[in-house]
Amino acid sequence: MTMDSSFSKDTALERTMRHCCLLLIVILIRMVPSYASTVKYADPTLMPTVNEESIRRQKILNEQFKCYEKMNRDTPYSKPGLYCNRTWDGWLCWDDAPAGKLVMQNCPDYFQDFDTTEKASKFCDENGNWFQHPESNRTWSNYTLCISFTTEKLKMAYILYYMAIVGHTLSIVSLLISLGIFFYFKSLSCQRITLHKNLFSSYVMNSILTIVHLIAIVPNSDLVKSDHVSCKVLQFFQQYMLGCNYFWMLCEGIYLHTLIVVAVFAEEQHLHWYYLLGWGFPLVPASIHAFARTKYFNDKCWMSVETNLLYIVHGPIMAALLVNLFFLLNIVLVLVTKLRDTHRTESNMYMKAVRATLILVPLLGIQFVIFPWRPENRLAGEIYDYIMNILMHYQGLLVATIFCFFNGEVQGALKRQWMQYKTQLGQRRREHCSTRSTSYTATSITEVPIYLYNHDSNSEQLNGKYGEDSEITALNSGDSFE
Repeated sequence: MTMDSSFSKDTALERTMRHCCLLLIVILIRMVPSYASTVKYADPTLMPTVNEESIRRQKILNEQFKCYEKMNRDTPYSKPGLYCNRTWDGWLCWDDAPAGKLVMQNCPDYFQDFDTTEKASKFCDENGNWFQHPESNRTWSNYTLCISFTTEKLKMAYILYYMAIVGHTLSIVSLLISLGIFFYFKSLSCQRITLHKNLFSSYVMNSILTIVHLIAIVPNSDLVKSDHVSCKVLQFFQQYMLGCNYFWMLCEGIYLHTLIVVAVFAEEQHLHWYYLLGWGFPLVPASIHAFARTKYFNDKCWMSVETNLLYIVHGPIMAALLVNLFFLLNIVLVLVTKLRDTHRTESNMYMKAVRATLILVPLLGIQFVIFPWRPENRLAGEIYDYIMNILMHYQGLLVATIFCFFNGEVQGALKRQWMQYKTQLGQRRREHCSTRSTSYTATSITEVPIYLYNHDSNSEQLNGKYGEDSEITALNSGDSFE
């Protein structure tokens, strides 16, 4: 990409005069009212569409003005040796650089296909001149990396997008099956299962709202531009359900901590406090966030994450996760102590402690505390994105699998139900076969001549006796399964 040539090395007085003239020109340009500023929007139907090109040009002019101010404000270069003068290349501001050095800075955000996490570079040669492109013989800055990986990153964004939809869909299906199992088997009813039901319900509603947001809002640019109130209402409920999700995790942590640490055989706990914490408290930060967003950062559909107002919702969530982290460590400490008291082998002791930890981690959501920062390296950042995508969007599936499908009580209830079903099915088949056999025997007797029928046949008596005994045996075996 070809840029404007840099300032040549002149005397300090000439440089100062040139900078002052350029500053005066920029100030005059900024003082001239644009066409948009002279239009009076009395009628909303006459409001013109915003020209993205003019917005981009205005942003570049603002950065140029800041650059000239910085160049005049900074002290002159005083290190020994040749150097390249500070300059504005048309997009970015570059400081003085020693000869033979490659200087780099983040790409600008003027264009949608520019990746601001990549680096633009500029080379100062051994003669103290900025590198000139051989084709144009003009000073040149390297912005090729800003768009080099745009296609790959867009492809990755689509992969993560569909992974999120699939993950929440699988989570909804598995959670609904789990809830069906919990409600169907009355033998599973207890306070711990009641907390599981509420936690699973919050996961289901959070996944449904997330899928609606991903399908109806994210790809619909017209809806986002119109800033319809429905997308903000959806955003409010999504923030609320996100809070419910993590505060029901906190309820699970409090219950486990009370059950295992406070008292091993604790009495029945009062669940109304858990309902208040899990469903009631998240309304407070969600409502405050909605009010603050409307008043101080009312962007389109509240989709922007470039605001600290999100900490109103995320702050209590992080606090709940940190409390759960304390509970987890305390529970593991108690479990290790109990395993030592039972005089188990050391390997078995630590294996069970690790197993308990791994089971509690997805329930309490500690992974968001353990991995809170994204690496800057591209490959490490992609791996981080995939891991966090799985942990965030497949968490409902993970929790349903561990706390329902892998639950020993649930498996026992399902096995008993399956054995009962097999017994009843076998009983119906035997009754059906017995009915058919009786019908066939009666038909055969009516067709056999009377002189061939012997009432004193031992085989007939034995067959009758055997049939009766086998029926009783089958019934008794069926009863033993129930």
